[in-house]
Amino acid sequence: MARRLENKVSIITGGARGIGAASAKALAREGSHIVLVDLLNCEQTKEEIQEIDPLTKVYIYKIDIKERDQVEQVVNETVEHFGSIDIIVNNAGTCSRLDLESMTDEMWFRDINTNLRGTFLFSQAAIYPHMKRQKSGKIINISSISGIMGGPISGEKGEKGEESGRSGPAYAASKGGVIALTKWIAKEVGELGINCNSIAPGPIETVITKGMNYKLDQAIQRMGTPEDIADAVVYLASSGSDYVTGEVIKVCGGSAIG
Repeated sequence: MARRLENKVSIITGGARGIGAASAKALAREGSHIVLVDLLNCEQTKEEIQEIDPLTKVYIYKIDIKERDQVEQVVNETVEHFGSIDIIVNNAGTCSRLDLESMTDEMWFRDINTNLRGTFLFSQAAIYPHMKRQKSGKIINISSISGIMGGPISGEKGEKGEESGRSGPAYAASKGGVIALTKWIAKEVGELGINCNSIAPGPIETVITKGMNYKLDQAIQRMGTPEDIADAVVYLASSGSDYVTGEVIKVCGGSAIG
């Protein structure tokens, strides 16, 4: 059976676990070589990918995606290794759950810089000059329904100064920024043969949501899985989405039907 991404090259940020790891494995199953980026150890993800296909090439970078020089190093070395970059999955993120009254400058800038600046840096570095030169590429930005609806309501409410179950204002603002940036980039680079889209997950079972008691007031009465998001990533990475750009695909069980 033909694989949809044979010999493509994908960079996935936040590849150590959760949505990033699931997306990397799903892309590898379709034939893509993989570059894993994270501050955490990605060795387990690498091992699992090479169990899927021992011939898949996997590189690991332990970097801070908020730092331009480190991002550019990953992108440039990926091109040196493979000759091209076909797919960027901007997934790495942080999520403070402090409310507006308790939000600190530190937590605000952590979420904004990781979620939004990291997406900007990797997109810019991959597109110019590499994707522009090859006249192709897929940018896939993981946003959130928090960036659409201001954060889903959780069943938990923290006391003042404590973290509640609801994602905080910095997270919502950063993910809303990712959505706006996605649309802006899509309009800029479509004529270059590059697609830029976003996936907005709803409540997903990951380390970030562990212990949170979400009110599943939605059509599909379960938490999502990283694999649910990974399936959407593969679609946007494949030729099946060649006429799709600037879109936000909500993978949320219907929690953000609007």
